[in-house]
Amino acid sequence: MKKLGLTLMAAAGMFLFTQNAQAQGEEPEEMEQTEAMEEAQEKKDDYKQIDVVALPQSVKDAIMTDLNGAVAEEAWVKEKDGKTVYKLSLNTEGEKTKAYIDKEGNWIEKDK
Repeated sequence: MKKLGLTLMAAAGMFLFTQNAQAQGEEPEEMEQTEAMEEAQEKKDDYKQIDVVALPQSVKDAIMTDLNGAVAEEAWVKEKDGKTVYKLSLNTEGEKTKAYIDKEGNWIEKDK
């Protein structure tokens, strides 16, 4: 009777371990899909990628004063109706976000 109980416990433990390992193996695939969707959205937005160094000084100043500690990792630009809008990929203490700003350094709210 004791052997049967130990066998059942071992089988349950192996089952739980394999399920946990499978769940952990699926996460990178989901992240790749999310990144691919973001890249497709960027192409759809008609933004052109530019070097972060090429950002206007007013945009750089706004990042430094309004978002203390944030670093612009990537930048895109789009001109529409005579207005220049910059899309920024920001890293703030390990957290990545996207932000929109005009060439004068005014932050723009973007509908999702």
